[in-house]
Amino acid sequence: MQDLEIYIRDLEPGAVSGWLENHVDQLELNDSDVASVIKGFARYEGDRVRISLYPGAFGKRFTSLVIEGPRVPWNSDLDCARSAWRAMDTEIRCSPGDWKEGEPVEDEKWWRLDHRGEQQVVWN
Repeated sequence: MQDLEIYIRDLEPGAVSGWLENHVDQLELNDSDVASVIKGFARYEGDRVRISLYPGAFGKRFTSLVIEGPRVPWNSDLDCARSAWRAMDTEIRCSPGDWKEGEPVEDEKWWRLDHRGEQQVVWN
């Protein structure tokens, strides 16, 4: 099972489904109201993929997007974030991928993608 997780700032209704419909098949995701948790599904290379949106992640302005399945459309969180940023034109953040459960997060760096480019930053 693979999973991708990115964080989308100021998510607009319909933005995730509008982006994902170009990357997956049989998308079932009603993101017309992004104020509460949203669960959906799609197919990628014939396999079922779970899609979850969790608003209010890391403060009120970010929504966590989790994509889980045997195969997913991108090789890393950063590849997924790059694709999302190009489609949504809002700040996207993701983990650099080397953090492990139990490690301190105070000095953890995140990828931030926005109009300034790609940078590793401390979240706050």
